[in-house]
Amino acid sequence: MKSNQSGTYIAYLRQSTMKQQASGLGIEAQTEIIKNYVKNDSKILQTYIETETGKNNHRPKLSEALEQCRQTGSILICAKLDRLSRNFAFTSRLLESDVEIIFCDFPKANRFILHIISSIAEYEARLISERTRQSLKAKKDKGIKLGKPENLLNNHARAIANSTRTNKAKARNNENNRRALALIIMMRRENKTYLQITSTLNRQGFKTSKGYRFTTSQVWRLYKRHQEEEER
Repeated sequence: MKSNQSGTYIAYLRQSTMKQQASGLGIEAQTEIIKNYVKNDSKILQTYIETETGKNNHRPKLSEALEQCRQTGSILICAKLDRLSRNFAFTSRLLESDVEIIFCDFPKANRFILHIISSIAEYEARLISERTRQSLKAKKDKGIKLGKPENLLNNHARAIANSTRTNKAKARNNENNRRALALIIMMRRENKTYLQITSTLNRQGFKTSKGYRFTTSQVWRLYKRHQEEEER
C-alpha cells in the first residue's frame, strides 16, 4: 500500500436506494462517523456519494474516489465495511489494490482480518436472503396475503413479545461479536488456545458488544454458543 504522506482522506459513502437519497438517511450517519474519525474536516479532500446496492459492483463514484486517492496519495475512508460492498470477491480486490482503505468501524484490522470479516458478511447476507424467501413462501402456501393491513402487528402484547425477541436476537448477532466470532472460529480450527485467541482479539482492536476488551471466558462463551447453534 502507499503511505498516507499527505495526511489526507477521500471519503466514500454509499446508500442503497433512491428513497434513502431523498431522505438523507444513512448518508448523514456515515458522514458523522467519518468526521469523528478524522477529527479535521480539512483533511477530507473530497466526498463521493454512490447510490447503489451492495450487490452491484458497477461503482463509477468509487472509481473516481480511488483515482483521486492515487493522484493525491490519500487514504480512501469508509464509515463501515458493508458500505463498500457486500460482495467478498469485489471487496478482496479492492483490499489488494494500490490504495489504502480504512473502515471507521474497524480501523485497526489488517487485510487478513478484513478478508475474513468480508467473507462472513457475504455469507450472512445470503442466509438472510434465503430465510426471507422461505418465510414469504411459507406464508403464501398458507394462503396469507402479504402486505394487507390486517396482517400487520396491531396487537400491543404481540408487539412487546416481538420487541423482546428482536432485542435478544440483536444481542446474539451483535456486530462486534460476529466479527470476533469469525476470528475465534478460524483460530480454534488452528488449535489455538482461548488465551491466545483473547490476546489476538484485543491486540487487533476487537471489542465486546459493550465496547470493552475481551476476556478468555467471553471468548469461550462465544465459541460455545456457536457450537450449540451448529448442532441444532
